[in-house]
Amino acid sequence: MKTDIVLAGVGGQGILSIATILGQAALKENLYIKQAEVHGMSQRGGDVQSNLRISSRPIASDLIPEGKADMIVSLEPMEALRYVQYLSPEGWIVTSTAPFRNIDNYPDLDKIEAELREHPHTVAFDMEETAKEVANPRTSNMVLLGAAAPFIGLETDKIEDGIRTVFGPKGDKIVEMNITAFRAGLERARRDAKL
Repeated sequence: MKTDIVLAGVGGQGILSIATILGQAALKENLYIKQAEVHGMSQRGGDVQSNLRISSRPIASDLIPEGKADMIVSLEPMEALRYVQYLSPEGWIVTSTAPFRNIDNYPDLDKIEAELREHPHTVAFDMEETAKEVANPRTSNMVLLGAAAPFIGLETDKIEDGIRTVFGPKGDKIVEMNITAFRAGLERARRDAKL
C-alpha cells in the first residue's frame, strides 16, 4: 500500500486537521507516514500546501515528486489546480468547487471548473454547501475527507476513529457532527465516481 497526497487549500479551512486524522488512521493500520511541513502562509486566508505520504513500507522522503501524487485533496478549486503538476496520470483530484476569493484577480470560476473536468479522475462539488445541509459549514473539511476516503486506501472505520481522536476533546456532539459530514462526503464521492 502506498498513497501520496498533496493537501492544498487556504489557511483556516482545516486542511491540517485532515492530515492529522489520516495520520491517526494510518497508525491504527500499522502503516508508515511522513508529512512535509506546511508550505505557504498557514495564517487564515493564505495558501497552504502539504505533502502526506502513507505506505506499508518505510518512506525515505517526505516530499512527493512532480507527477507522482496519487491525489490532490483541496477545499479550494484554484488551489487544487495550483498543484496539478504533482498529480500522476492515474491520480485523483478531490476538491470543493466553492471558491475562497482571497485575491482581487481571482480567475473565472467557469474556467477553473472546465480545467478540473479535463482530468479524468475528479470528484468536485460544493463541499461547504453539503456541510451546511448535513451538519455545519465548519465541517466542510470533513466532507472533503469523506470524498477523498474511497481513493486513499485506509479503512473507513479507522478514519472515523481518527476523527474521534482528534475531535474527542471537544465533546461527543462535535465528534458526531464531523462524522456525519465525513459520511456525507463519502457517499457523494461513491455516487459521483460510480464506486
